[in-house]
Amino acid sequence: MAKSHRGICNIALGDTLEQLLQEFIVRFNDVQKVDNDSTFKREVAHIIEMIESPKFVKKHDFALDINGTLFQKKVWTVLCEVPCGETISYEALAQHIGMPNALRAVANACARNELALLIPCHRVVRKDGFISGYRWGTWRKKILLQREQKDKI
Repeated sequence: MAKSHRGICNIALGDTLEQLLQEFIVRFNDVQKVDNDSTFKREVAHIIEMIESPKFVKKHDFALDINGTLFQKKVWTVLCEVPCGETISYEALAQHIGMPNALRAVANACARNELALLIPCHRVVRKDGFISGYRWGTWRKKILLQREQKDKI
């Protein structure tokens, strides 16, 4: 997780801490590892809980530093309304934002999401229910969706 002075600006999923740190070093100019910040630790714990027990995690109140176009932010706002344990198709998402022919643009907005889990782009699937494209690997997307379904009450 990366944080600016305005809020959380990046949540990446990876295999090792070293890999993620290297990605952050490449992505951001001034990366500093934080060990003694209680707010940061609470935010990281919340993210981990979203992975391990997604259905039982309360909605976050974290400050976010979201960078994107107006269109991307519109897509991401709708994504945040998709409940845990449910999915939405790219087509339905495009219709929901009033642009039914913007499937490719919606998919691209999902791909540009830098806040894994907080903006739940993993909940977007193809119209036929097939799990496709995910910035952090379709296998991770499948696991996240399975965990959300498992915890569905």
